[in-house]
Amino acid sequence: MRRGSLKELLAKIKHDPREDERNYYIVIEHRGAYGNEKKIPVEIIELGHGYFFIGETQIPYHRIKRVVRRDGKIVWEKKSRD
Repeated sequence: MRRGSLKELLAKIKHDPREDERNYYIVIEHRGAYGNEKKIPVEIIELGHGYFFIGETQIPYHRIKRVVRRDGKIVWEKKSRD
C-alpha cells in the first residue's frame, strides 16, 4: 500500500498518462475537528511544495489521511500513531 512519498504518489496520479486523476480522491481531516473527514477529488487539487491547493486555499500534506480509488481501494494511508 505504501510506496514512496505521498507527494510522489499524487504527482504520479495527476501527471502519468496511464492514470486518470478522476478515479481518485483524498480523505483529509479538518483542522480542529477530530474525526471530521472530507473527501476531495484529486482532479481539483494543485500540488505545491509543502501544501496542496484547492483554489486559493492551501492545506498541508500532513492533513491527508488516505488516497482512495473510486472503487474503494485504499492506495495510500497515513501511518497510525498508536
